[in-house]
Amino acid sequence: MSNRIREEFLQKKEPVRLNKYLSEAGVCSRREADRLIESGRVTVDGRLAQTGMRITPGQEVRVGRKVVSGKDEMIVLAVNKPRGIVCTEEKRERNSIIRFLNYPSRITYVGRLDKDSRGLLLMTNNGDIINRMMRASNHHEKEYKVTVDQEVTDDFLKQMSEGVHILDTVTRPCRVTRIGKYTFSIILTQGLNRQIRRMCEALGYQVKDLLRVRVMNIRLGSLREGEYRELTDRELEELYDLLRDTPQR
Repeated sequence: MSNRIREEFLQKKEPVRLNKYLSEAGVCSRREADRLIESGRVTVDGRLAQTGMRITPGQEVRVGRKVVSGKDEMIVLAVNKPRGIVCTEEKRERNSIIRFLNYPSRITYVGRLDKDSRGLLLMTNNGDIINRMMRASNHHEKEYKVTVDQEVTDDFLKQMSEGVHILDTVTRPCRVTRIGKYTFSIILTQGLNRQIRRMCEALGYQVKDLLRVRVMNIRLGSLREGEYRELTDRELEELYDLLRDTPQR
């Protein structure tokens, strides 16, 4: 991962209590971590640790002679979400994306895909990325492949591209292209609730399948359904360049 991106991420991380740091690194429970600290077996930057102290990114923590690696690394994943998986952090939801991935570090999704939709979903532990990508006024592109229950006509494409009245507003103009008799691609720069489904319904169509294939510069590509991958350094560099002048709030 680009040193520039990693350093920027680390600079913005808040200090964490040492016992939590050891627990999240998989060394032991917080209670046992306190015992290790009190016994003098834990050092921070070569000095004996103190109970209750906080660790900042970049500090070296050792238990005995072993260096403990915390979860300071920035995580950005591309996930191919299957249909039926819900974008929620609600612990009671058995089919949540968090449970489905069961990723070892705490991450969350950037923008939702509804339960019946599938395809590219970004997940990260970087709050700046989430804030910048989710700000509606930033007009970040998201591309979908859509299958409907009727033939895709020129008039349908024209109305979809010019804007459709839903949710007490008119959708932004967008690019819509016919792919097949019943399929089309659409590139949105906004994220209204179930937007594509509502647009199609307003024009008398029903969505049969909705697949997100791109978010900004990140493409689904050949990633298999239900699997995930880390973004490449090049993808991260391009993403940061696109987000660089984006307000966080």
